[in-house]
Amino acid sequence: MIKTLQKKFIVTAMIAISVLVIVLLGTVNVVNIIRINNQNNSMMEMLAGSDRGRSDFGDIPPEFQDGEIPENDFSDENDFPMSDNRMDNDRFKLFNPILNENDKLAAVYFLVRLDENDNVIFTDIKHISSVDEEAASSYAKDVIDSGKKRGRTDSYRYLVTDSPDGNGRTIVFLDVHTHRQSILAVAIASLGIGILGWVLMLLLIIALSKKAIRPIAENIERQKQFITDAGHEIKTPLAIILANTDAMELHNGENKWSKNIRKQTSRLSELMQRMLSLAKMDEGTANLKFEELNISKIVNELASSFKEPANKKNIKIEKEITEDVVCKADKESITQLVNIMIDNAVKYADEDSVINIKLKKTDKKMKLSIANKCSNLPDIPPEKMFDRFYRGDSARTQKSGGFGIGLSVAQAVAEAHKGHISASYKDDNIISFVVEI
Repeated sequence: MIKTLQKKFIVTAMIAISVLVIVLLGTVNVVNIIRINNQNNSMMEMLAGSDRGRSDFGDIPPEFQDGEIPENDFSDENDFPMSDNRMDNDRFKLFNPILNENDKLAAVYFLVRLDENDNVIFTDIKHISSVDEEAASSYAKDVIDSGKKRGRTDSYRYLVTDSPDGNGRTIVFLDVHTHRQSILAVAIASLGIGILGWVLMLLLIIALSKKAIRPIAENIERQKQFITDAGHEIKTPLAIILANTDAMELHNGENKWSKNIRKQTSRLSELMQRMLSLAKMDEGTANLKFEELNISKIVNELASSFKEPANKKNIKIEKEITEDVVCKADKESITQLVNIMIDNAVKYADEDSVINIKLKKTDKKMKLSIANKCSNLPDIPPEKMFDRFYRGDSARTQKSGGFGIGLSVAQAVAEAHKGHISASYKDDNIISFVVEI
C-alpha cells in the first residue's frame, strides 16, 4: 500500500512537472519563432522601402543624382530612426524588434523589379553570392505565378510591393537559412535542457517522495495496526461466547436465542478473519508460499461445494474450465479468492438464473471469469464494488450474510500475486468479475 501510494505521488508530480516543462519550452520556442518571423518581415519591408528611392543609376537616390546635396537639419534624432544604435528599453519590442542600418547591411537578400507587365527590368544580386540574375528572375516568375504577396520559396522569404508610381512591382527575397538553423538550434537546446531538467526533477521527487507521504503512510500504518490488534483482541471474547453458548445448550437445550448467538458470533468471527487477512496483505506480511498449482482442480472443487446453496435458489452453475491450467501461486490465498468470487455470485444472483464460471490460460496467465444475473445492478461504476465495506444494497447484504469486504480481500490477493481483478456490467443485467494472474 505504501509503495503504491509512493508510486502514485511520483507519477502525479511528474505529470504536473511534464506539463509545466512542455508549456515553458513550448512558449520559449513559439516566442522565438514569432520574433524571428517578425524580424524577417520588418527586414523585408525595410529593404523594399529603401529600394523605392533607387533609380537606374544604382543606389544613389534621385535627389542626389543632379550632383547637389540637399540641406537637412540633422539636429532631430528622428531623421534617422533606423541608424540609431541606441536601443532604449521602452523602444525594444520582444515580438517586433527594432532594426537599424547595421542589420540591413548584414542581411543576405536580392531584389527583382518588374514593370507593369511583370517583365523583369532590374535585378540586384550584389548582396547574395548563391543566386545569379537568371535564378533571381526565375524566383520572381514563380512568385508572380503564385499570386501571393508574402510567402516562402526554398530558403527565401519574399515580399511583393508596388512601385511608388504604380507602374510596376518590386520583390524582395530574404535568405532565412541561418534563421531556420537558429530556430532549430533553440528547439534542440530547449529539448535537451527540458529532458535533463525532467530527469533531475524525477530523481529529486523519488528522493523526497518518502518524506512527502510520511504523514499519510504513518496514518495508514496506525490503521492497519489497529485492525490487527483489534482482531486478535476480539478472538478471545468470541471464543468465550461460543463456549458459553455450547454450555448453555447442554443444560437448557438449543433454542432460538442460542441459535442467534451462535450465528452472529460465527459471522463476526468470519468478518474478523477476513479483516486480518486483508490487513496482512496490505502490510505485505502475509506468508505466501508460491508453488505450481492446478487451478482447474481448485475451481472445480469449489464450484461443486456451492451446488447445495445454489440449488436452494434454483440457480444453475455452468462451467467452462480448461483442464490442467497451472499457475504459480499460494494455495491458501488462491482458494480464498475463488471461494469469495463464487460465494459472491451465489449470494447475489437472481433466483432461477445461471452462474457462468470460465477458466482458461491466456498469454502465460490464468484467467478466471464468473458472471451472474442481478435484477438490480448497482448504480455505481463497477470498480467501486472493490471498496472496503461498500454495500450497494445494505438490507440485501445483511440478509445474504455478506460483509462488504469480500471483494476487497479478493483484490488484495490478486495484487499480491502480481495480477488484477476487474468487474463489468453486461447486457441483460449480467455482472461479470474477471481475475488474471
